Amino acid sequence: MQKKGNKYGTHRVIEPKGLLTQAAKKIDNNMDEIYSNEILCDVSALNIDSASFTQIYEACEKDLARTEQMILDIVNERGKMQNPVTGSGGMFIGTVKAIGEDLQGKIDLKVGDKIASLVSLSLTPLKINKIKAIHPEIDRVDVDAQAILFESGLYAKLPDDMSEELALAALDVAGAPAQTAKLVKPGDSVLILGGAGKGGMMCCYEAMKRVGPTGNVVALVICQEDADLLKSMNLCHHAIVGSATEPVDVLEKSLAANGGKEYDISILIVNVPACEMSAILPVRDNGTVYCFSMATDFAKAALGAEGCGKDVTMVIGNGYTKDHAAITLAELRENPQLKEYFEKKYL
Repeated sequence: MQKKGNKYGTHRVIEPKGLLTQAAKKIDNNMDEIYSNEILCDVSALNIDSASFTQIYEACEKDLARTEQMILDIVNERGKMQNPVTGSGGMFIGTVKAIGEDLQGKIDLKVGDKIASLVSLSLTPLKINKIKAIHPEIDRVDVDAQAILFESGLYAKLPDDMSEELALAALDVAGAPAQTAKLVKPGDSVLILGGAGKGGMMCCYEAMKRVGPTGNVVALVICQEDADLLKSMNLCHHAIVGSATEPVDVLEKSLAANGGKEYDISILIVNVPACEMSAILPVRDNGTVYCFSMATDFAKAALGAEGCGKDVTMVIGNGYTKDHAAITLAELRENPQLKEYFEKKYL
């Protein structure tokens, strides 16, 4: 008879005791036996959070061997893939290997199902046997590994009408376009910082769909090539080129692209730090700043808004919102051009 664990996985916490697995410094990643309310998965790939992968890769001077060793060291030390600098993780795709006896017949999974995890690797027990390949251009790591999903864990069955790699790339940022769908209303002006990344492009598409003919979607990108790409795919009304780390420049360019008016909503979805004020300054009082980027320093965002007298609602980038997986995959089905671009880039 299997031992019963806590719904949220606290039975796996080694230190400090009393915390949830995301906040813990070390968790138990023993895969030899599972608890009665756990799901054991054979993992084939990790999609590491973009802010986390960028930090690791640059800290290793873009050396693949050193990057591999750092990822292995983090997992061996912590029992999970949680970057100690950014605090973020990512997600995995894999195959269900075993289902705890308390969950059998109560969930829509069976052994052999292919799934994507929809909870962060920063709280997921993970054991890597081998890293097979690293794809730095898309933040993906091919592995021979195993992971545990807790009773409270979220997942999505991989769809039949698209490849595993495409589904992984899209579901990795599923919270962002789904939250965009909830936040953006007809007629809104929307500024999307980091519009040419995969999450940014999906947010752009969702915002364009929601604002209607009277709205305005403006994307901030790092180079003219990205600006031309977004315009050619009709993913924004205007694209401006600049660095989100330079708030005064972003403010001037973004206001010019919105007829001099401040924005109703900004969406921060970049993978580097120090971009908080670029998202806050262009937004009107009582507007919304949605910080999806895990590189965001929320203390800096809060104090920065206070310091410049901005009465804005700031939304933390919760990676989960209801039906986020379905909404995100639906975007790729609705927009063949976006799906084709992702297939070329992420497969």
